[in-house]
Amino acid sequence: MTRKDLRNDTDDALPRYVEIARDIERAILSGAWPPGHRVPPESELTERYGCARMTVSKALTTLVNAGLIERRRRTGTIVAKPGSQPAVIEVRDIKTEIVASGAVYDYRLLDRHPIKADRDLAETFGISRGRALLYLRALHYADGSPYAYERRWINVAEVPNVLQEPFDARSAGGWLIEHVPWTDAEHHIGALAAGPEEAKNLKIARGSACLVMERQTWRRGGAITYAKFVFPGSRHKVVARFTPRRND
Repeated sequence: MTRKDLRNDTDDALPRYVEIARDIERAILSGAWPPGHRVPPESELTERYGCARMTVSKALTTLVNAGLIERRRRTGTIVAKPGSQPAVIEVRDIKTEIVASGAVYDYRLLDRHPIKADRDLAETFGISRGRALLYLRALHYADGSPYAYERRWINVAEVPNVLQEPFDARSAGGWLIEHVPWTDAEHHIGALAAGPEEAKNLKIARGSACLVMERQTWRRGGAITYAKFVFPGSRHKVVARFTPRRND
C-alpha cells in the first residue's frame, strides 16, 4: 500500500492540519519526542497553533495512521515505538535474535562513511542520483562465531541525525528500530555461494552455502534504509509464523 508522505506535498499553501502533523513529525524524528513521550492534549495543541480543535484532531489522526503515535484510553496520545507494526517476518534487531537463542552477542563495525547514491542505489531508494547516504559494514557474532555479515545504506534525508551516530558499539539496525518509525517493510530471502568477501568475514570456505536476507524499510513512501545480511547456511534458519487471512 502506498502512503502519501506529507513532505512531498508541493502545494504552496499546505492545509493547516498537514503543517501541524509535519511539525509534530519533526519533533518525533529528531528525537525530541522519543517513544513513549506523551503528546500534548488536543486542547493544548489547539491553543498552541491557534486553530480549531477539529484541525488538530485531523493532524493527530494522520500521524496515528502513519504509525508515529498511538492513542490510548487512559494514558492519552503517546509516541509509538518504532517497528511495532506486524510483518510476516518481523523486523528484529539481530542482537535480540541472538540473545533470545541463548547465545552471547557481540558486534564489530568494519566500515562507516558517507557516500552519494549511484544509479542503482538511487533506484533502490527512489531518490535522485548524488543524494547523501550513510554506508556501513558490520559483523554480528553469536558465542564468538560470525553469525551475520551486514552491509547497510541509510537515507540521510529521512534520518538526518544518523550522521552523528558512530555505531562503533551499537548496530545501526538496533538504533533505527528504536529511533526511526517505519510504516512499510520488505524482505527478500535467497542464497549464494560465499565469495572472497563473505568467506573472509564469516570465516567459512569459499563456495559455502549462505542464506541472504535483504531488508528495506519505508516511512510513508520515503525509503529509510536498505540492508543486506549474509548468514552462514549451516548456522542460520528462517522461521516465520502467521495466521492465514480469513475469507469472510
